[in-house]
Amino acid sequence: MTLVNWSPLREFDDIFERYNRLFHRPAAAAASDTGEVVQWRPVANISETDKEYLIKAELPEVEKKDVQVTVQEGVITLRGERRFERTDDSEKQHRVESFYGSFARSFSLPADADEARIYAESKDGVLKVHIPKAQAAKPKQVEIQVK
Repeated sequence: MTLVNWSPLREFDDIFERYNRLFHRPAAAAASDTGEVVQWRPVANISETDKEYLIKAELPEVEKKDVQVTVQEGVITLRGERRFERTDDSEKQHRVESFYGSFARSFSLPADADEARIYAESKDGVLKVHIPKAQAAKPKQVEIQVK
């Protein structure tokens, strides 16, 4: 039999976790059964290496021309639009669970981000924003002669 430390606060953690899963899911949790267009925001993952930060945003069916990446006052913003296109007037939609419309996601840049060298690429429905780290100032040691 394994003994486990019990903490009454763990119960609260479980409650908050369930709440967050229910109400704070990325990309608007509720799909509309009535066919109305619902506001959406693409999910994003942010990672870090020794040389850069990387934002990966999932943008299925969003064309490069419909995406804009800007940096202003230490905040990077991804904007764009996913357009709903009907291919044929005779086509009848039974259920549309994909999200369409304009979106904007903003993230604060870390202090060591090199804003001048940020670049983005889009491939296979994923926008990758590369945020290089600024070169850290190397400590300079000067030897002073004692007279």
